[in-house]
Amino acid sequence: MTNIQNYSARIHAALPQTQCTRCGYPDCLAYAQSIAQGEAGINQCPPGGAEGVARLAAITGQPSLPLNEIHGTEGPRQVAVIDETWCIGCTLCLPVCPTDAILGSNKLMHTVMEAHCTGCELCIPVCPVDCISLENVTGEQTGWAAWSADQAEIALNRYTFHSDRINKSLGESEKRLEKLAQGLKRPT
Repeated sequence: MTNIQNYSARIHAALPQTQCTRCGYPDCLAYAQSIAQGEAGINQCPPGGAEGVARLAAITGQPSLPLNEIHGTEGPRQVAVIDETWCIGCTLCLPVCPTDAILGSNKLMHTVMEAHCTGCELCIPVCPVDCISLENVTGEQTGWAAWSADQAEIALNRYTFHSDRINKSLGESEKRLEKLAQGLKRPT
């Protein structure tokens, strides 16, 4: 591992692993790599909050800054809740959930496994019937006071599994389309 990879790995380990994209990057790893390369500020992670910024400042040697509110504000940990009476079973929320915390099937109601929901909010904008809301599960605790290192590790493991599954599925789809395209070509 190179020095930049080690540096990036240390930064990545200090993030809450919600994979919420509020920092402006597609996941926590991309954000960590951008910090390591000097391209992103250490104050772009609302789920990590002020303590998260302080952790990143200690690793990077940069001064601790207030959370950049362009990316959101620090708040209590929330989890998604699906109003099952409104859910139409469209499945649009399933692929966007970075930890596969939503269970459901086409045309059947969906539900959220609270223990695995990171509160990323990515399911909310894709729901066509607005049946997903957020529920505060930590009271007044915010940032790292509302999120443990164990929860972050579980979320990262679930995100890694989710990403691997999605990438495998995309690869298989590309192969099927390529075969189909080969079958449609006319000999010249």
